[in-house]
Amino acid sequence: MENNSNNIGLFSNFKTDLSASLVVFLVAVPLCLGIALASGAPLFAGIISGIIGGIIVGVISGSAVGVSGPAAGLAVIVLAGIQDLESFPIFLAAVVVSGIIQIILGFARAGIIGYYFPSSVIKGMLSAIGIIIFLKQIPHAVGYDADPEGDLEFFQPDGENTFSELFTMMDYIKEGALIIFVISMFVLILWERPFMKRIKVFQIVQGPLIVVTTGIILNILFKGSSLYIDETHMVSLPVAATFSEFIGQFTFFDPSALLRKDVLILGATIAVVGSLETLLCVEATDKLDPQKRITPTNRELIAQGSGNILSGMIGGLPITQVIVRSSANIQSGGRTKISAIFHGLLLLISAVFIPNVLNLIPLSSLAAILIVVGYKLAKPSVFKTMFKAGRSEFVPFMVTLLGIIFTDLLIGILLGLTVGIFQILYNNFRKPYVVQTISENGNKKLQLELSENLTFLNKASIIETISHIPDDSDVTIDASRSHFIHPDIIEILEDFKQNAMYRNINLHIYGLDKEHDNPLQELKKVAKEI
Repeated sequence: MENNSNNIGLFSNFKTDLSASLVVFLVAVPLCLGIALASGAPLFAGIISGIIGGIIVGVISGSAVGVSGPAAGLAVIVLAGIQDLESFPIFLAAVVVSGIIQIILGFARAGIIGYYFPSSVIKGMLSAIGIIIFLKQIPHAVGYDADPEGDLEFFQPDGENTFSELFTMMDYIKEGALIIFVISMFVLILWERPFMKRIKVFQIVQGPLIVVTTGIILNILFKGSSLYIDETHMVSLPVAATFSEFIGQFTFFDPSALLRKDVLILGATIAVVGSLETLLCVEATDKLDPQKRITPTNRELIAQGSGNILSGMIGGLPITQVIVRSSANIQSGGRTKISAIFHGLLLLISAVFIPNVLNLIPLSSLAAILIVVGYKLAKPSVFKTMFKAGRSEFVPFMVTLLGIIFTDLLIGILLGLTVGIFQILYNNFRKPYVVQTISENGNKKLQLELSENLTFLNKASIIETISHIPDDSDVTIDASRSHFIHPDIIEILEDFKQNAMYRNINLHIYGLDKEHDNPLQELKKVAKEI
């Protein structure tokens, strides 16, 4: 497990962390419920995973600002898993299995995979999620709530897609929801003004808290009029009349199913997909962190695995670190893991003691909060910066962004990563050597100076170049600076030696006969010395 300094001064920002945790809590409640609904699981399962993601994962994790909970990206896998296994307790066994696998991955140091995603792809992911949040909250803002909160997929459970929903909602606009949304947006924009941030009380009391309180009060005032918003357009936290009813909302996993083949396969699938989403989110969150701290990824996998084992045991959904809650935390001033942990405690307290109060919150109020979060993730300045960075950065950025918007998170990331890999291949094709034309005694000589490292990826470029060297030329190939030359490249140059004799090419090769670095040979030398 890696060491890290993210826990230093854990309580040094207690006031701002506490304030941020309230915002994250308000964002998390509808997302937990919406993801559970989209997953075909009991609504309370989303709350359970939110609580565990906040408290348990928050305590174990080395991330200072990351927030964990149920993931929208796993909703399709969860839905199919519950249907295929035909039993929620058996599905929960698969969640436990996924947690065990993640802990194994953590100790196997698989977290390093997260460092191999290009920055342009990560930034494309953040902007794409921002745009999706922005677009998908517009229907909720006007009182059309057919698509569950937290759904990030292009094709929605209600038969619409992200864009068609914007046209469908026009027939279902509710004036009360729209009024609450407009007032909520006004409050949030006002809270972003510099003069508001200079007032001490408003540094502690966050705009989202005022927005939610205002929304509740306005809807109470609307009661008895056509503007009133009914419970179908408000938060719908499960309500237990007694403590025994509350305990009855927990579903316990089936231990006898742990070694079933179909459970193991589903558990492995959840572990791999969930780990990838977590590592992507960790990388993205570290970029958003104002202090630019680096999260220990192996420890994060162990934290997620621990959370998933407990979540599966007591009836929760699979957990990952999630960018929407993490970015809301950072934007609201969260600076240490206290904000993530306390948001989990708030979820627990509210689920036990005040579910009826939370069920008074209009979804249009929460839509305003999420739209601001989405806008901050996809500001126009991000696009300008990426465009100015050049084609090598802008193309993977846009491919990732469009891929996520029109498909889903993992497909979009893979598309962006594929473009990035092709760019690497293209650059390898172009730059394995330096070509110079040297004049000597009135004769022109062609000199190819090979780079320090030549791999099999350079084969195409080398072959392309030597095949276009004219007959009767004077050619020098200088390999004296090369530390590693792949055997395939050496074979090509040896073949060219023979071919040059038939083409009357005066060929000189320097440095090819020296011993080049070979990791396997070096390992054998070390082993002999030992």
